[in-house]
Amino acid sequence: MAYVSGDSRDQATLFPVALGDLVPEDHLVRVIDAFVVGVDLRQLGFAKAQPAATGRPPYDPGDLLKLYLYGYLNQVRSSRRLERECGRNVELMWLLNRISPDHKTIAEFRRLNAQPFKAVCRSFVRFCAEAELIGGQWVAIDGSKFQAVASKRSTLTASQLEAEMKSVDTAVQSYLESLDQADEAEPTESSSDPRAIREALARLQQRRADLATTREILKELKTSQHVVGEPDAKVMKMAQGNMAVAYNVQSAVDAKNKLIVHHELTNEANDTRSLAPMAKAVKEALNAQSLNVVADGGYVNTEHAKSCEDAAINAYVPVQRGHNTHGGGIYFDRSAFAYDKESDTYRCPARNVLKLKYVSKADRRFIYMTPACGDCALKAKCTSAKQRTLWRHFDEEALERMQERLRQFPQAMALRRKTVEHPFANLKHWILGNNGRFLLRGMTAAGGELALAVLAYNFRRALNLLGSAVMKQKLRALPA
Repeated sequence: MAYVSGDSRDQATLFPVALGDLVPEDHLVRVIDAFVVGVDLRQLGFAKAQPAATGRPPYDPGDLLKLYLYGYLNQVRSSRRLERECGRNVELMWLLNRISPDHKTIAEFRRLNAQPFKAVCRSFVRFCAEAELIGGQWVAIDGSKFQAVASKRSTLTASQLEAEMKSVDTAVQSYLESLDQADEAEPTESSSDPRAIREALARLQQRRADLATTREILKELKTSQHVVGEPDAKVMKMAQGNMAVAYNVQSAVDAKNKLIVHHELTNEANDTRSLAPMAKAVKEALNAQSLNVVADGGYVNTEHAKSCEDAAINAYVPVQRGHNTHGGGIYFDRSAFAYDKESDTYRCPARNVLKLKYVSKADRRFIYMTPACGDCALKAKCTSAKQRTLWRHFDEEALERMQERLRQFPQAMALRRKTVEHPFANLKHWILGNNGRFLLRGMTAAGGELALAVLAYNFRRALNLLGSAVMKQKLRALPA
């Protein structure tokens, strides 16, 4: 039996004259074209959205946006690979009308339009809301670490600087002793060249001056580390447990169809200061009157809990208070002290009353103490200090109400897991590569790349939900 054979390479064929004959009506590129055509690039702030009257004509930013959206949807992010695809990919030939921009033009477009990419992403979220793909009732917030361009080896920390300065000081002292020996030696004796020693000493002294300058810069910036070539990124603990130079990506995902409603790129290693800003941004993006937000225990923040309540946002976050580990864990934990709201006092396990002693406005805390600790029979189980001290945050009641909401609706945490994990898996392994690593340096540029990735994820998700024909129809129906 013979193999399946093709046509001869020398056989003349009637190849379709129009590229459109090779692109089906329900193809992805036709939906991309319908979306970008309806975007007001000038209003969103794209560079060269209005061509100059003189000089060399630029490429249409709409065409380059189509190129990048197609690339991220097909796991092609490199500007050089996109350049090659323009010359050999029939789908891109149709989408871009056979233009072939060079890789420098492609890369420069991504570098210059970080903020407009975010605006396009927000625009598509509004489209999804109008298409009723977003429920707007429950939103899950989570953070994940994405590797930056720089290596961990390019990181300078305060402890490393101190250690290297000590090493340089030791070497300088050694060279100074060598110079003393050279001065005392007789001219006929074999000895080290004093000129070479002085040159090496000058280099070491310059190195020490550079280290001292870097240490002062870290102090002025009030940071303990600096990544050479990527100063916005920080060394963070990744999900696998290893340390890497990374950014913390915050994502707010709607529970109805797992669409990303809002995202932010931060360089904070934890999530404790992200709850209220993310929740308020989602509420504004959806123009919602109220909102239910769920997040894990890493987002616990008393002030943010109160801020969410003031903005008509119901936050569901498990409260994870630290346990009392003083004295090897033998002392009574804070939970053993009962608070009485009417008298504003705490009652300890020995039934003594801790009253308000003073207020710390800087920490936004009330401090409670009792003079009965000295004669208390349970003091050995409570504290080794003269008195046991308790504190209560100014907005403690908001935290208690949040804890009560979660107690009444424990399913919120299961909702969080099945909502927010799916988009992160796609962003890391499908759009940004197997290791979720950015290609661009700096928070602004990396934020633009993240916006492209989020846009591609939402675009694919909406396309799967609506179908090609319906989505094109809805995109073309949008007001100009």
